[in-house]
Amino acid sequence: MSSATNKKKMNGFQVPHHRSSLVILLLALGLTGCVSVSGGLSRGIVQAIANQDDPAIVRDGAPAYLLMIDGFIEDRPKSRPMLIAGARLYGAYAAAFVEDPERAGRLAVRARNYGRRALCLDYPQICEKEHQPYEEFLQRLATVDEGEIDALYTYGLSLAIWIQTHTGEWNALVDLPKAEAVMLRVVQLDASYEKGQPYLLLGVMNSYLPPALGGQPEKGRAYFEKAIELSNGRNLSAKVEMAGRYARMVFDKPLHDQLLTEVLEADPVDPAMTLSNTLAQQRARKLLDTSDEYFLE
Repeated sequence: MSSATNKKKMNGFQVPHHRSSLVILLLALGLTGCVSVSGGLSRGIVQAIANQDDPAIVRDGAPAYLLMIDGFIEDRPKSRPMLIAGARLYGAYAAAFVEDPERAGRLAVRARNYGRRALCLDYPQICEKEHQPYEEFLQRLATVDEGEIDALYTYGLSLAIWIQTHTGEWNALVDLPKAEAVMLRVVQLDASYEKGQPYLLLGVMNSYLPPALGGQPEKGRAYFEKAIELSNGRNLSAKVEMAGRYARMVFDKPLHDQLLTEVLEADPVDPAMTLSNTLAQQRARKLLDTSDEYFLE
């Protein structure tokens, strides 16, 4: 089954290609923490990207920085900060700015590889059990301590990005429970990590599918609300995700429109979230413009 098709049908349920969903979620998840775990030159550039209010500048300039990160990693293949930066930036770029699904998928593979390498420098047993039964994977995951939370989060994030860019394939969705388990371990280690970003991702993971296919939208809603709470409402992508994924799935138009209106009325400027908030507002306008049509279907 090719990921190049815009929509795939699975037992009667259409799983939309990642470009039709709120792809800037992954930009938000990828960049906010990247500032704190990257060093020197990379920290400054990532900070500039995250605080940019013109998405076109980032889209056009990001490839050069990705090549720079590749060079840094080539020179220092065991540098955890560089591997983390590479995983998050490749993933964010693939999710937010690459139109071609096959190319996005290839970039997501690189993001996943970097994220895997970052965690497995000290926890090779995680990689060894990655394709083993779920219970064995969980046992290894429980050995990761708080000192490696940045690498653990990046590992889970890059896996989620890989899944998001391959949502038309069941073999990708099979890894969804493992990605969720990683994020649950992150919040177990630090419930307030990155102002609730792991909860945002957990909300999305539980909203991929409708209840008939194993989705848990109400659980997803609780995670979205936690992410909004921990960011003091400043992470606009959390509200847009809750509207586009949860409210649309359960057909709650009042909640949908309320969340999107709040996003459009908010100031997008916020440290490390300006770019993702700007893109969230763009997506919010599109969702609100199609609200009446969607809820009449």
